Amino acid sequence: MPSSDEIYHPSIPVVTTFDPPPGWKIHSILGPCWGITVRSRSIGGQFVAGLQTLGGGEITMYTELANLSRNQALERLEAHALALGANMVLTMRFDSSDLAANTNEIVAYGTAVYVVKDSEPGQTPA
Repeated sequence: MPSSDEIYHPSIPVVTTFDPPPGWKIHSILGPCWGITVRSRSIGGQFVAGLQTLGGGEITMYTELANLSRNQALERLEAHALALGANMVLTMRFDSSDLAANTNEIVAYGTAVYVVKDSEPGQTPA
């Protein structure tokens, strides 16, 4: 899994749009896909974050936790889509919620699809 300052790059396109990018068309919709992670803040992290709130500004411990969580949720979303036979995810979104004291659920979700190149008239898709 990437570190908190890295961006996870899925091996298949994961887009926030309702339609595939130009040049592609949906062959089949495979259904919803998601990736979930639940994280807790460590006591040490909470202590450092508490000190940072005294000075104002960004709370870097929480920023790092949020980045790690989103990266992991996105990685799991991709794995689920691939398991469904998808080669693209459309309408990807993130959602988060508090489950209990100091725990957060991060969900990446979207629609798993199988896309093919959009053919010119008279041609067969590849």
